[in-house]
Amino acid sequence: MTAVTTDLDRLAIDTIRTLSIDAVQAANSGHPGAPMGAAPMAYTLWTRFLRHAPTHPDWPDRDRFVLSAGHASMLLYSLLHLTGYDLPLDELKRFRQWGSRTPGHPESGLTPGVEATTGPLGQGFANAVGMAIAERRLAAEFDRDGHAIVDHRTYVIASDGDMQEGIASEAASLAGHLRLGRLIVLYDDNGIQLDGPTSNAWSEDVTERYDAYGWHTQRVGDGNDIAAIEAAIDAARADERPSLIAVRTHIGYGSPNKQDSQKAHGSPLGPDEVRLVKEAYGWDPDKTFYIPEDALRVFRAAVPAGEELVAGWEARMDAYTVDHAELAAEFRRRQARRLPQGWDADLKSYEAGTEVATRNASQDAIQVLAARLPELFGGSADLSESNLTDVKGEPNFEAGQPGRNLRFGVREHGMGGIGNGIAYHGGFIPYVATFLTFSDYMRGAVRLSALAGLHVVDVWTHDSVGLGEDGPTHQPVEHYAALRAIPNLWFVRPGDANETSAAWALAAERLDGPVALALTRQKLPVLAGTAEKAREGLRRGGYVLRDAAGGAPDIILIGTGSELQLAFAAAEALERDGIAARVVSLPCWERFDAQDQSYRDDVLPPAVRKRVSVEVGVSLGWERWVGDEGAIVGLDHFGASAPAGTIFEHFGFTVDRVADVARRVVREGLHGPIPTVDGGHFAHQGGHPSLAAGDPGVDRSTGADPGHS
Repeated sequence: MTAVTTDLDRLAIDTIRTLSIDAVQAANSGHPGAPMGAAPMAYTLWTRFLRHAPTHPDWPDRDRFVLSAGHASMLLYSLLHLTGYDLPLDELKRFRQWGSRTPGHPESGLTPGVEATTGPLGQGFANAVGMAIAERRLAAEFDRDGHAIVDHRTYVIASDGDMQEGIASEAASLAGHLRLGRLIVLYDDNGIQLDGPTSNAWSEDVTERYDAYGWHTQRVGDGNDIAAIEAAIDAARADERPSLIAVRTHIGYGSPNKQDSQKAHGSPLGPDEVRLVKEAYGWDPDKTFYIPEDALRVFRAAVPAGEELVAGWEARMDAYTVDHAELAAEFRRRQARRLPQGWDADLKSYEAGTEVATRNASQDAIQVLAARLPELFGGSADLSESNLTDVKGEPNFEAGQPGRNLRFGVREHGMGGIGNGIAYHGGFIPYVATFLTFSDYMRGAVRLSALAGLHVVDVWTHDSVGLGEDGPTHQPVEHYAALRAIPNLWFVRPGDANETSAAWALAAERLDGPVALALTRQKLPVLAGTAEKAREGLRRGGYVLRDAAGGAPDIILIGTGSELQLAFAAAEALERDGIAARVVSLPCWERFDAQDQSYRDDVLPPAVRKRVSVEVGVSLGWERWVGDEGAIVGLDHFGASAPAGTIFEHFGFTVDRVADVARRVVREGLHGPIPTVDGGHFAHQGGHPSLAAGDPGVDRSTGADPGHS
């Protein structure tokens, strides 16, 4: 193979390799092969191109580097330590150990210099596309007549696995369409994955695929030829399209027995092989975590260089502030993630008795917040007319015009990762939208947004069987429980328009994680009391919407979303029967669970053990709130294709049925999940109930609204 440019280059590259090998061996766990093969391209990027500041890792105009191949984490940790980030050598020695800042896969917020939490392949790639979108939009908002305060690039190292995952394909397709020329991906083309050669499962020409996406593509035939890698990066930087550089590398480079083998991929080399590798590099095999002084000087040049970059940028900001004081203050505010004074002053309040679909109330909230929060930025996966997420009067984000409304196309998985990338970048509150049932396609990205504590808003409309005629393929049933199971995700199902305004306020206020809004297609009545109580009540996750008349309740009715109205009306019916009923709105379990015990006991008094929950989703989880003397009115099977009102009636989600269940709980001790009325009415053997042709009351005149299927 071609030698690297100088002996000092080789020494520095081998320092990355040996640190990675030693850390994996010390942990007896990890992936040594990818860092060994990719070290030359990483070295070239980090020492020749990457504009970063190790002593100021959050400098706003730094280049972003994303290791999408997160299993190669020791490559990144080695670079961070060597270039002077706050990551001591002892942390590398504690790789993958309890309490270390060097976990098995990189985690943003834990390790200085880690821009994104990566590991599930393809996610980091999609994050990088989001970062590039954010850079372009932020530059359009703030750069003015010669003042370039937003002027950076996004670089990625990606693996064969990243190239195979669908999320990367979705994101790459959109990136090419948008001509994100400041996005450069170095593809570690080593031909090996965990099961063996990639040829076992893969025969496509990746660069030709990216050509078709509209990318600028190049190949470097020798992964050790840093002059060729440098020339390829130079060419990529000069092109107006996003760039893919396929670099042919050797996994486990230098290992006599494991190079170019899956044996170097997912497990330590072993003590004997480590000695052989170091001898092949010309190193002392008895030294571990050894950093030659000459190599360290090469890497640590990043510290003064970074400080000079930051000082230069601050000088530009000072000049910018003189000419554009208001814009400069706004830029600083958004970087600090502070909401402006009065940001929520115009949120709409709705009058009791009117009827508004919560997706429409969400649309109202977006318009109001967008006027006060220019950082609110997002869009929908080809469903903007159904999700109602456009900022009215604003242009689309396009290749030649970085407008405010993002068009993701039918790419839910990619959209989730891109939204996360916008949040990682900073300066924005991103929101992404689709139907709630398609949150399944987003789940990997949603989980990572919760894990990383990203300020992302998920807008999921058509949140129940109430979407109607599109049928059970589009009707979420198990999704509430599945999403509530994700730690640190605040899943909010508002019960009317006022709760929806409050939910958007909560979503804007939260800084340490995602908020998901589940919204109706169908109109819901605005309930008495929500105008006064919803803002604070929803912030707490649950509240008493309607209390029992004349003292302590005999029963508590608990509802969310479109079923809150049923609980409210059933309580009125019960009180006409002499049964005192309290109505509790519980739109966000996570927030309610975070309240102190005294507040939770005030809302759900332990002494009142007769309770009924009503939610048109699986009953799983509700036993926590209703207890062993309560009943759960849920939906433990799939939906049906019919108008919404017909579906609710046949499944028993009516005021009369909720009131009847409550009476039986009080008078007969009924408890546990209650089967739906038509739970046994099957027209198919596949397990979901469908209303048979000719059922009375089926109105087929109401068409489904626009949306992809």
